[in-house]
Amino acid sequence: MKLSKADIATRQAFSERMLEYGAIDKDFVVFEADIGYSTFSYLFGDAYPERYFNMGIAESNTMAAAAGMAADGRTVIVCSYGVFITMRAFEAMRTFICYPNLNVKFLSSHGGVTPAIDGVTHQATEDIGITTLLPNMKVLVPADTEAAKKMFDVAVKTPGPVFVRLMRDPLFNIYSKEDTFELKGSKIIREGKDVTVVTYGDIVFQALEAADELEKENVSIEIIDMYSIKPFDKKNLLNSISKTEALLVVEDHQKRNGLGYELSNFCIKNKPVIFDNLGLNDTFAESGNYYKVIDKYGISKKHILNKTKELVSKKRK
Repeated sequence: MKLSKADIATRQAFSERMLEYGAIDKDFVVFEADIGYSTFSYLFGDAYPERYFNMGIAESNTMAAAAGMAADGRTVIVCSYGVFITMRAFEAMRTFICYPNLNVKFLSSHGGVTPAIDGVTHQATEDIGITTLLPNMKVLVPADTEAAKKMFDVAVKTPGPVFVRLMRDPLFNIYSKEDTFELKGSKIIREGKDVTVVTYGDIVFQALEAADELEKENVSIEIIDMYSIKPFDKKNLLNSISKTEALLVVEDHQKRNGLGYELSNFCIKNKPVIFDNLGLNDTFAESGNYYKVIDKYGISKKHILNKTKELVSKKRK
């Protein structure tokens, strides 16, 4: 699968589709917690001011107000940065939205260390663990522009709360307008036979670049973009690891309580294979260039390449 430079970030693509959808569904509303020019929710606000509510720097109140509107039967989109949605407003998300299973969708920008230059305060490296913990919550992570647009539609058509993790900056595109996405779905974006590499979001591109390097050394990896984190695609995973007998999960998130923990638990119960995972290892990251940050904290192409070769060596023993 060929990488092409992205012109816009997934946060902008998601909001552009939200604007388009505003003409289709004239009933849904958008709540913003002060940073609409960063989440790009202002696009919807400028077009539909009567359906756009900027609540200021008050994430818990934003969540509670969104719950009230959703309880009245509307679909509601809540927009902010991932750290603020999942931490400042966690209790409201849990009790007011997930417990009554309300139709609230979350535009969560700045996922993982994609906001590298913004520093730890804006890097959401715990958000997957937090949101997947909540009953009734569904979690999606688009990797590129087309995926972000399509997953807006998946989110609004899925009953109950849906958390969509988005990136700060444009990276690459791999999908076309013909690609489709669904809840509980994944995509095998590269076929291989030696190791299954499962990832999502920005690290999809690191995995693809690592695959090109590994191919030169006669190592073949199968890459799964597990864009639906909760629920995840058990069928694609089982089919792939039954073939490769080895699994590497790589994510821009803490290793603890991330997708790696979820899939390792699944494999222990259903299909034990050689396993490892890469992520932030019980540490915060730091402010800096995105590519230098992911390399320092063990989730770049180089680390995927080295860990894959370790797993291949274990298979041959």
